[in-house]
Amino acid sequence: MKTRVLFLCTHNSARSQMAEGLLRALGGDRFEVASAGHKPTEVHPLAIAAMREIGIDISNQRAKNVAEFLGQTFDYVVTLCGDDAPGSCPFFPGGKNYIHVPFPDPSSGGIEEFRKVRDALKDWIVETFLKRGGQCAERYCPHCS
Repeated sequence: MKTRVLFLCTHNSARSQMAEGLLRALGGDRFEVASAGHKPTEVHPLAIAAMREIGIDISNQRAKNVAEFLGQTFDYVVTLCGDDAPGSCPFFPGGKNYIHVPFPDPSSGGIEEFRKVRDALKDWIVETFLKRGGQCAERYCPHCS
């Protein structure tokens, strides 16, 4: 059975989209991954560019409203909103486990800001979802090889 993970952020345009792409690519078929927001806009072009730099294509992902997932259950609901916007993260009632990890919103910066957030998200995802007994569950993970 796949572990279901929902990443949430306000606009579902950068952090949650990158997290969705990262876990989908690194976790393989062990995870069913989605992302959403309560004020969805569109996937930020610099998020797409930053992910493309590491070989992950999120250009076909779309910004989704959290309401699209109502009635579903997820093993993990992860909110990624930064601490600079308290109360702005959406809430999803169908989570078995809730995790809040604040990452800064790169949207007002350039590609460097997106790279920093991408890399921090990747490190966090590897530590949280992929490592098993000191070894990454994914054989090609650059953090463990």
